[in-house]
Amino acid sequence: QVQIVESGGGLVQPGGSLRLSCSASGNIFGLREMNWFRQVPGTQREFVASIDTHGRIKYGDSVKDRFSISRVGTKNLIFLQMDMLRPEDTATYYCNFVWQGNSNWGQGTQVTVSS
Repeated sequence: QVQIVESGGGLVQPGGSLRLSCSASGNIFGLREMNWFRQVPGTQREFVASIDTHGRIKYGDSVKDRFSISRVGTKNLIFLQMDMLRPEDTATYYCNFVWQGNSNWGQGTQVTVSS
């Protein structure tokens, strides 16, 4: 069984920074990509960033030039560095791992941007 755990959320003022972490444990064979999504209650889950096993990176339009996704070597550990945070970045952030047709999600970590 694969477990995904996010951490690093919290309360930050507008313009501030946070770094989220996500680790996966268990039997993951044929890893394809690792993603960050976010969701505000009552809305659809929004794509934030992804990195695949070749190091190719994509960002959602609303976070480009402010957020940065990275992976620690070949480990099942990724980060999301979030800079210049805005109140509209407030959401629950979810990590997602995709491997050989399987996909699993973490429980999410809350990010609140407010003065």
